Amino acid sequence: MNLFDVYPLYPITPVKALDCIITDDKGIEYLDLYSGHGVISIGHTQPDYVAKVKAQLDNLSFYSNAIQNPLQVELAEKLGKASGLTDFSLFLCSSGAEANENALKVASFHTKKSRVIAFDNSFHGRTSAAVAVTDNKKIVAPLNAQQAVTFLPLNQIDLVEAELKKGDVCAVIIEPIQGVGGLDQGTTEFFQALEKVCKANDVVLILDEVQSGFGRSGKFFAHQFHNIKPDIICMAKGMGNGFPIGGILIAPHFEASYGLLGTTFGGSHLACAASIAVLDIIERDHLMENAAKVEAYFLEAIKVIPEIIKVKGRGLMLGVEFDFDVNALRKKMIIEKHIFTGGSNNKNLLRILPPLTITTAAIDTFIVALQESLAELK
Repeated sequence: MNLFDVYPLYPITPVKALDCIITDDKGIEYLDLYSGHGVISIGHTQPDYVAKVKAQLDNLSFYSNAIQNPLQVELAEKLGKASGLTDFSLFLCSSGAEANENALKVASFHTKKSRVIAFDNSFHGRTSAAVAVTDNKKIVAPLNAQQAVTFLPLNQIDLVEAELKKGDVCAVIIEPIQGVGGLDQGTTEFFQALEKVCKANDVVLILDEVQSGFGRSGKFFAHQFHNIKPDIICMAKGMGNGFPIGGILIAPHFEASYGLLGTTFGGSHLACAASIAVLDIIERDHLMENAAKVEAYFLEAIKVIPEIIKVKGRGLMLGVEFDFDVNALRKKMIIEKHIFTGGSNNKNLLRILPPLTITTAAIDTFIVALQESLAELK
């Protein structure tokens, strides 16, 4: 049997990793500035994290949600404290896709409506983009058998309001910082207006923090830069430092009922242990503060490279934009300079998503390698 060939693969086989360094089967070390799509939050094989996961594995890794699991309660309490959202409730699942799916279910059940508003280049829209149709103002596509999604441009609140006034929208879902879409962001003015217009039209505001959450932006959730309070927040990626876990935080005005949502693997003992370890280490080692500190250093240090048009994003969710396709540059950085970076739908953008433990010295290493690579490609 062959693997279903949907990913272009670099000729590198990692066999071990520690903090921000990955080692391949030939003994070559790589600086990881991508974290496997932003998944590694507290560093590869962080010793305290590994110890907690191993200890849980020795006892009980999984049983269904039909029994009590004190680790879910502990995780919910720690999440409330870390995020400041102590009045929200937690539903656990296994991935970002499952988190978004359950968020939309809650919204649809709550409002008794079905249509969803999303935004151009949003990652959660990729599954429906292939069958989208356009009327020059929006894209409408099946999200599932019951729902349809309408895509609008960012920062145009008048277009959003016009759609919500039609009365059939259950939810607006938005990334505070777009990931694969190219690190574009809504303005604070836009987010605050979006919160207001959703409330006025009985529409659920969902913040997709799957990539930007858990401290990556310099705050626990990136939407907190805009002083808004969404109805539902989706999480995953950095939540488990490589262990699959996702979840949604649900505002107190939603009523829970038995059978409303369900999951097979969500909230397992092992997943909860992994996420509790992540939260403990983020707090203990001040990793949100480090994300903000390294961002400031990065923004100043990168100015030595004149080829850069713009730096986008926040915290340690950054994109370096050029006026050319960065595919060859990214390949050179990985193969010759031994530094992992990421791409996006914006072919001119190099994505920087390191573990939150990254140092300014590692940023210096990246900048020197980037300068050399740009000179060699000329």
